[in-house]
Amino acid sequence: MEEQTTRRPRQRLTREARHRQLLDVAWKIARDEGTDALTLGRLAEGAGVAKPVVYDHFATRPDLLIALYQEFDARQTAVMDAALEKGEADLTDRARVIASSYVDCVLQQGREIPGVIAALAGSPELEKIKRDYQAVFMEKCRAVLAPFAKAGTIRSAGLWSMLGAAEALSHAAATGEITPSQAKEELLATIVSMAERNK
Repeated sequence: MEEQTTRRPRQRLTREARHRQLLDVAWKIARDEGTDALTLGRLAEGAGVAKPVVYDHFATRPDLLIALYQEFDARQTAVMDAALEKGEADLTDRARVIASSYVDCVLQQGREIPGVIAALAGSPELEKIKRDYQAVFMEKCRAVLAPFAKAGTIRSAGLWSMLGAAEALSHAAATGEITPSQAKEELLATIVSMAERNK
């Protein structure tokens, strides 16, 4: 008697569910194989779909990288906003929220986010998009920290310094070179020092 194999019919996902699936697979490829391996063809293979399905969601590889960065940025913003609402209104607490939110979001995303950020620097178009998101983040930080600066504002040079420290410390924590606590404490000290220099 021949064994019958039962095949379940392939379930058709909604556009939103397919988009979510593709992003999840993209993050996994970036984590497991590195950002350089993240091509639209590799994404189609990893998701078990035809290439045109992927192209329907992401016309180009840069579009995919931008979508990943946007998702990371949205998560980071939501985490920081929620923590700021619950926290105390003093400089140390505000700085701690910024530091912890930044490091925690990078660690939650894992080692792949530094690769995505680096890939965004690969072309002027992608670099501009990354800079636009960074500018929004820095303006949010300026607004949060300005009440503690004597001049009533935080200088842009200080914000760029803070962002550079946040990226470097988070990357070091994600790769295990330092602990998450060390990254957060060092970033906290950097932010407090930056705000106090504006007094």
